Amino acid sequence: MYKRYHNNWHKSLKFNQTTERFRNDSLIKTSTWYENIVYPDLLRIDFDSAKSSSGVIFRHDSTYVFRNNKIVRSTKDENELIFFLGGMYAMPFDKILSHFADLHYDLSKFHTSTWKGKPVYVLGDDKDGDKVNQLWIDQEKMVAVRFIKYDNNTKEEGYFEQQIPLNKAWSETKCSFFINDKLLQVETYHDVVASNGPVDMSVFDPAAIGK
Repeated sequence: MYKRYHNNWHKSLKFNQTTERFRNDSLIKTSTWYENIVYPDLLRIDFDSAKSSSGVIFRHDSTYVFRNNKIVRSTKDENELIFFLGGMYAMPFDKILSHFADLHYDLSKFHTSTWKGKPVYVLGDDKDGDKVNQLWIDQEKMVAVRFIKYDNNTKEEGYFEQQIPLNKAWSETKCSFFINDKLLQVETYHDVVASNGPVDMSVFDPAAIGK
């Protein structure tokens, strides 16, 4: 994966998404989010409009929630999906390996399987069915299509589907997330734009909110 995408993955990604929230497998809310990513570890989400006063910033290993142009909560909590879905290609290879270990994925365990009729590599597990953190990789595209994570007796799971080509890389355009096997959220991406050009980095600065 690293050999294929290290010098070919886009530096930033921008899109809007239809976000559907579920409870007990029933749709309870639909909204639009506007997202900007700069790899390896910056993500800003604006809720309901592209220049919203409310949203969230994921910056390195921290998360900042803002409402009405004010930071209302900050926590030490990274968004590891940025890492799985492109961030790793903007990092030195040795740091990728150590970061998987930090996230409790045991890369010494590995097997092949199938996912939705296609062959996959499974990182972090040496057979199907174990309750361990694992990342599933499409063997042809060499991109993540599924993760399973166990934390504090909670099972988190995500599917990454409907990949579209972006120059020499890819982007998923549909993501589904589950908690303890119950559907929580479905995201559908629109107007996906990848870039290697300059980005306004101030949008990822919590101190710039409201200014």
